[in-house]
Amino acid sequence: MAEVVLFHHALGLTPGIVAFADRLRAAGHTVHTPDMYEGRLFDTVEAGVAHAQQVGFEEVVGRGVRAAEGVAPGAFYAGYSLGAMPAQLLAQTRPGAAGAVLLAGCVPATEFGPGWPAQVPVQIHAAEADPWFAEDAEAARELAAGAEAGELFRYPGDEHLFLDSSAPGYDAEAAELVLQRVLGLLATAA
Repeated sequence: MAEVVLFHHALGLTPGIVAFADRLRAAGHTVHTPDMYEGRLFDTVEAGVAHAQQVGFEEVVGRGVRAAEGVAPGAFYAGYSLGAMPAQLLAQTRPGAAGAVLLAGCVPATEFGPGWPAQVPVQIHAAEADPWFAEDAEAARELAAGAEAGELFRYPGDEHLFLDSSAPGYDAEAAELVLQRVLGLLATAA
């Protein structure tokens, strides 16, 4: 079974993120859910982003990276929106990373070095018309194309938090499909 570090989105470590982690745990995986907001939760993406700006995005990402320090090589790194940054950074730069799952977020691979390591599998999931993902879409296409096992999945709708069962806009059908695809990726762990 795989070891996964799952980083939360701008609302914080919500019950919906914990529920997604619990579904992965129920399938036999070990899942860590670091709280990069130190217990703070927000009602809107805008309020959560404002908090991240106040703390500093570099610090928020740094909290995620530090939280993963004790995780053994061979882990998968997953992140939702804001959490995609530490997940992508770790999967891209940590030796032995097993793969990445980027949910509604992606930055150009050059943000964290010369490019995505081709041998590291990556799945990227986002709603087709998500306005928060619009500026990430090209980077996501390039990253998926640069990985030997890179996949970009788009889902109907415009909800940014469609995978979080505790957030407005949750789409149970799409979330289940994402879960099954992620479980398929995790099943590739040695």
